[in-house]
Amino acid sequence: MSVFILAIESSCDDTSASIIQDGRVLSNIVSVQTAHAEYGGVVPELASREHQIHIVPVVDAALKKAGISVSDLSAVAFTRGPGLLGSLIVGVTFAKTLALSLNIPLIEVHHMHAHVLAHFAEKPYPEYPFLCLTVSGGHTQIIKLDSYNEMEILGQTVDDAAGEAFDKTGKMLGLDYPAGPEIDKLAKQGIAKYEFPIADMDNYDFSFSGLKTSILYFLRKKLKEDPNFIENELVNICRSVQDTIIETLIRKLIKASEETKIINIAIAGGVSANSGLRDRFNEEAKARSWNAFIPDFEFCRDNAAMIGITAYFKYLDKDFCDQGVTAEARLPF
Repeated sequence: MSVFILAIESSCDDTSASIIQDGRVLSNIVSVQTAHAEYGGVVPELASREHQIHIVPVVDAALKKAGISVSDLSAVAFTRGPGLLGSLIVGVTFAKTLALSLNIPLIEVHHMHAHVLAHFAEKPYPEYPFLCLTVSGGHTQIIKLDSYNEMEILGQTVDDAAGEAFDKTGKMLGLDYPAGPEIDKLAKQGIAKYEFPIADMDNYDFSFSGLKTSILYFLRKKLKEDPNFIENELVNICRSVQDTIIETLIRKLIKASEETKIINIAIAGGVSANSGLRDRFNEEAKARSWNAFIPDFEFCRDNAAMIGITAYFKYLDKDFCDQGVTAEARLPF
């Protein structure tokens, strides 16, 4: 008998629902909140209100696309954390209520675990052990996996995440939020003619706060010399910044692979959709004989399919939670 899992993701500003059948993605619906652009970043209260509006239509769409009804569900999964508390509460409350009404198991999922396991949403699957560079707006980590539930953080950012560095740079340049995709697009037209510092952290850790400060001072200096500097040099600034962020990430990933002797290497998270990072990653993989894995764009950003895939593994282990579970904004890894 098939196992059907409804998965819900509401950790930040995208509302998503997915149906997983026996580990296969049948549907993956994402409703993108656009109301935050005018504020230059996600407004938590606004995000939670938008989730309340979107969650029922998104779940309904996921069920219809999968061709099943709620009575066919074997379990309901949800993102418990980390994330914005108000946003998480909407998803957690909906999942608990639906599972209780159907008298079916409830499965909590860690958002960052799910980003890593998004690689199992489609073949080919990485073999264990493998390393995963997980890069998003809120997290930058190198994770070693020995199995789906045996993960170890080898290194992580000590301050800002790579995605945050992209977005805050974009704000300095006058780009709309989220700026990461726009910087990626503009960088393709430019050359890396400006040098920015790369933080040399101990072990496999990252730091991007110094880069942001360096960019700020650089722009201030150049704008004093030429008020039209950003307008005239935008594509070259974007390429220079993007290449610096990518170099920071890849250096640590190379170090981790060399020292652990692991050649199964993956990247995940929203920033893994960046074309510059994908190209550089594939170049290094070819040069170093890595077995490289990158999720399809659909599974890079926050999405419920990755929650459902993770939940399916937990379902097979009967790793369920009870109705006393609560959202946790700073859920430990």
